[in-house]
Amino acid sequence: MPSGRTHDRITLWSLPWIVGFSWLLSRSSTVALLVSSAFVFSGLMFGPDLDIYSVQYQRWGVLRWIWQPYQSMIPHRSWLSHGCLVGTLIRILYLSLILILGGIPLIILVKLVWGTDWNLQHIALDIWQLLTQEYLEKILAIVIGLELGSMSHSLSDWLGSAYKKQKRRPKKKKKRR
Repeated sequence: MPSGRTHDRITLWSLPWIVGFSWLLSRSSTVALLVSSAFVFSGLMFGPDLDIYSVQYQRWGVLRWIWQPYQSMIPHRSWLSHGCLVGTLIRILYLSLILILGGIPLIILVKLVWGTDWNLQHIALDIWQLLTQEYLEKILAIVIGLELGSMSHSLSDWLGSAYKKQKRRPKKKKKRR
């Protein structure tokens, strides 16, 4: 299993390829920027190793406490953290839930202090329509970038483990005639 520094190098060395391929496939500088930015974010801060006390976890600084429940629920290197699509989707849903739970008290506080007539159901519906109708292409670009960053991490873990396992395997002796 590669170290945190090795994962960082893989992310940064892969970045030009991600930028190039995403631009070639989309012919959009906006999409290429979103994919590559999400790829870097995922590789450096939002990857599979948030399930342990890792470099990625430490980079969250004072906000790293939000990942402690995730760490207690998700076993390290399980398919829930390192699996294709599943790991990234679980982290996106988990962070979204944290943001929503943090936003609800803020909305209530604003309602109490300024007496606004916000309705949480209307706010949620407006956000859902905005995300699905106006920003779907951009959201897909971000999710693809997050997944590519995660997969570069998981793939290097799997290849590193396979290499070490192969190296440890005793060599068969040739039979003498």
